[in-house]
Amino acid sequence: MFRSVAAFLVMITAVVFIVPAGASAQLVGSVKDVVDSVGSTGKVDWTTSVITAVGIGAPPAQPANPAQARAMAERAAQVVALRNLLEAVKGVRVDSATTVENFIVTSDVVKTQVNGIVQGATIMDKKYMSDGSVEVTVGMKLTGALADALIPKTPNAAPGAAPAMPAPGVQGQLYTGLVVDARGLGVRPAMAPKILNEDGREVYGSAQINRDWAVREGMAGYLKGDPASVQTNPRVADKPLVVKAIKASGEGRTDLVISNADAAALQGASQNLSMLEKCRVIILVD
Repeated sequence: MFRSVAAFLVMITAVVFIVPAGASAQLVGSVKDVVDSVGSTGKVDWTTSVITAVGIGAPPAQPANPAQARAMAERAAQVVALRNLLEAVKGVRVDSATTVENFIVTSDVVKTQVNGIVQGATIMDKKYMSDGSVEVTVGMKLTGALADALIPKTPNAAPGAAPAMPAPGVQGQLYTGLVVDARGLGVRPAMAPKILNEDGREVYGSAQINRDWAVREGMAGYLKGDPASVQTNPRVADKPLVVKAIKASGEGRTDLVISNADAAALQGASQNLSMLEKCRVIILVD
């Protein structure tokens, strides 16, 4: 009996020490995912770059057997879920002026690519209801194939918004990433956001990235939290430059404006451009 009690106390002690450690990793700085609803059942998790949708299928009125009823309900639910996923994907913001649907409408090539990517979505969950119906959740990444179909393959910065490059030989502070605090500005996440200085010059956007990195990692990570919560985030590593955005910009309010002083600090060392090329950018939103 004594040994059993002792073993129980050891187990409880271990839980007391282990659980807070795991919990603290989630609670420090109150980091939360940035999730938008899109379409009828779709959700975009901008933090994990995953988009999901749900479909419900009912069994046939007179199935041959229970197995057939379940199989047909599952198939119907999957078809509906994929249709809802395509609807959700169309509503995803690519940049301040464009959604995925805009690309689909103007390009048959993109339309074919997007349809194919959606049809290859992963079944993430199945729920079996008491009435015989089935609920299926399907999901896919915003990065990878979808990003490859949508992110510009060549720099497209307008002449008037050319990036302000650091002067040759200028030595400034080196940073491992960029954290833009955009809380309180009504900023909306997008696949290809831009960061501008006060003069409207592009500090960060499709003209500055390494496209392979952007396709694989996404151009920016989005989080709900405060600057302290992301100081050790792997995306920006341990020494990021933290700046406060002045305002949201663009038709869709996906672009950010930072001060000229912050832009100069970021571009004060040519080595920082490598960090931007690798999309080591996190945007904090409400």
